[in-house]
Amino acid sequence: MYKVKTVIAYPAYTLEFEFDDGRKGTVSLPVRLFGPMFEHLRDELLFAQASVDEYGAICWPKGADLAPDALYQRLTTASSC
Repeated sequence: MYKVKTVIAYPAYTLEFEFDDGRKGTVSLPVRLFGPMFEHLRDELLFAQASVDEYGAICWPKGADLAPDALYQRLTTASSC
């Protein structure tokens, strides 16, 4: 399984990230920030606190996270089109 190595949060709820194999990508999340786990990330100051946990997942305070395998699949699928 690939792990996210670095993440940078940008305005407009966009993340730039790099995996441990060197692949880089971006994801825009404004329409996905809903529900009890992600809604609080609409606070831009909280969204900006994105970091990488010990499992290589992008995470935030209060427990929200993005699975690295799903991000990697999305990234590799998009680049193969």
